[in-house]
Amino acid sequence: MGLKNARIPFYKMHGGGNDFVLMDHRARFIPEAEQPRFARQVCVRQMGVGADGLILIEDSKKADFKWRFYNADGSEPEMCGNGGRCAARFAVLNGIAPAALSFETLAGIIQAEVSHRRVRLALTGVGEVKLHTSIPLEEETLVGHFMRVGVPHVVVPVKDLESAPVTRWGRLVRFHAMFQPAGTNVNFITLKGPRDLEIRTYERGVEDETLACGTGAVASALIAARLGKVASPVTVHTRGGEALTVYFKSQGEAFTDVYLEGDAVVVYQGELWVDELK
Repeated sequence: MGLKNARIPFYKMHGGGNDFVLMDHRARFIPEAEQPRFARQVCVRQMGVGADGLILIEDSKKADFKWRFYNADGSEPEMCGNGGRCAARFAVLNGIAPAALSFETLAGIIQAEVSHRRVRLALTGVGEVKLHTSIPLEEETLVGHFMRVGVPHVVVPVKDLESAPVTRWGRLVRFHAMFQPAGTNVNFITLKGPRDLEIRTYERGVEDETLACGTGAVASALIAARLGKVASPVTVHTRGGEALTVYFKSQGEAFTDVYLEGDAVVVYQGELWVDELK
């Protein structure tokens, strides 16, 4: 299929309000060099479908399928937890993969289990923990904790999550010299109990607060566990209203058997008129 005058079938899905456009790209029709620009066009909410990211499902020789994941700004991160859950359900719904599946990402091979709309995702690339880091900003200094869950995250505990200036602080930390050149996602959390926390996230690549971030939920739960505040399983209450569940085992200062579980919701199916995109 060429892109000129193309009508491309797609799904709109979300995990906790973190929304994505998904396409079956096994018969590749978008040249790789054009994919970042295509993602930017599709994800614009006013003139495209509108989403936090674009997911292209492709064939893989190593797993049930491979994905190409693009943020709304066209950047290609190593991993996305909520996007991974949506990709897994999309593959099952379209007969691409069985309910127990694996898929290839820049962060490695990811395992997932799909039960109707409920998806449990195994997370890799967990580590590089740095606790109690002072982050000087323009008018204040935050104390955050760094962790990589496939992608980089800073976790900042706050007393009042509702009044926290998530977008302002998030942007300053995301582009801070301490985290360059890759930058970082920024999560603000409030502990609600020994197995519960609330979260708001500023996402790198979206460059704004999103309603949920899967890897951010995992990073926040694991950091809280390292600080001795929570134990597995941890329920993470997102801005979008969904409660994600994070499972893990602790081995000294390391974590194993890390899983993210939650619903992957199909919003609608449609056809994208490529020639109408600006």
